[in-house]
Amino acid sequence: MTIIVKIGGSLTRDAAPRRLLARLAAEGGLVVVPGGGALADQVRAVQPQWDLSDAAAHRMALLSMEQMAHAMRDLEPRLLPARDRAELAAAVARGAALWFPAAMTLGRPDIAESWDVTSDSLALWLAAEMGAERLVLVKAPGTRIPAPLPAPSGGRAADIAAWTAMGLVDAAFATMAVRFTGDILAIPADDGDRLDAALRAKGRAAAINEETKEGSRLS
Repeated sequence: MTIIVKIGGSLTRDAAPRRLLARLAAEGGLVVVPGGGALADQVRAVQPQWDLSDAAAHRMALLSMEQMAHAMRDLEPRLLPARDRAELAAAVARGAALWFPAAMTLGRPDIAESWDVTSDSLALWLAAEMGAERLVLVKAPGTRIPAPLPAPSGGRAADIAAWTAMGLVDAAFATMAVRFTGDILAIPADDGDRLDAALRAKGRAAAINEETKEGSRLS
């Protein structure tokens, strides 16, 4: 079971997420996707100052994720760096992979070069590329989280639209989700029990049932 875990940029703007990275590094079969965080914020700030195009800003923001991956690797050396499919597959087989996204995403025609695409959508894109069974979006502590999105049977566009309206995911997330047939969960970083359940290597239906019950209690 391959799980993609995206660490929200908000978790990198203050103290380094050492405990979270250590928790993830102890797992096998997952890929950590870094958000751009404060580094991407600087791209947003400089774009209007320099009158940069969205395409240039998109590439710069992608590279901010690449830089954040270097930082996370320094904070938690057990995370195995991976830049392409072969390296990702090898790393996942050995432990927890850390995705350096630039090599796979810069200049891709199927990834729009705009602010509609953030690290959430890129994590979803990677989940589809790898045929992962689950995408876990780790959000800021205290974030109000709706019920998880199980694998689609008749489509889940309305649910994703609601997530987008809440600001939980970016505008391109719905488009990226068309290719992904696995589960999608969003979990606040301070809810260790839900994170443990999401990372547990067991049948998908059972895990989703547990998450739905927990999400109902918290909402």
